[in-house]
Amino acid sequence: MATEDKLAFRFDCGATWLNFLATKGRTFSAAPVERLATAGLLAEWLERCELSPAQPPDQDDLHQAWTLRETLRAIALATVEEEPPPATAVATLAAFVAGHDDPVRLTAADRLRREPPATTAHALARIARQAVDQMTGSDRLALKRCPEDDCRGVFIDPPGRRRWCPSPACASRGRVRALRARRNAATSGSGSGSGSGSNDDHTPTSAR
Repeated sequence: MATEDKLAFRFDCGATWLNFLATKGRTFSAAPVERLATAGLLAEWLERCELSPAQPPDQDDLHQAWTLRETLRAIALATVEEEPPPATAVATLAAFVAGHDDPVRLTAADRLRREPPATTAHALARIARQAVDQMTGSDRLALKRCPEDDCRGVFIDPPGRRRWCPSPACASRGRVRALRARRNAATSGSGSGSGSGSNDDHTPTSAR
């Protein structure tokens, strides 16, 4: 079985802004995975998202990207849980978007294209606006949160059938834990049963 590269960028969350959140893995663990550790990696990620700015990112841009990412994460988690978002996060996001006007200039060549962002901040503002559009409209209902406490990754799941985020590691850990829980429940049930046939408190797990 192939080993998952923890530092590899993820582009499977359903939208660019959600992939942006995924540039940090296992966010709520004791050892989070930073996939945008350098300005060069930020430049690579933006290029793969077709958002390369005219001026390459520098260290200040990297810190700004980290701040925006965690601001969006806080609001996204509140949105999924249908709770009021943190007021400070909303104020930070609103100020960032308002401070980076980025007119839409389109060109028609081999396909419809938009003029590249002038700076990294403008590229990030495009990501922020995409996030705002989704979280303030009905599309927010398709958002879901990974149940793994150390991940809590947000992703799009329109059918509502996916339990974990697209990371294979989260699904694997979750399934192993669920299997252990079922086995423990089965062992506990078989050890405490009286054989009376009553199913009030001893319904087999598989029948629930």
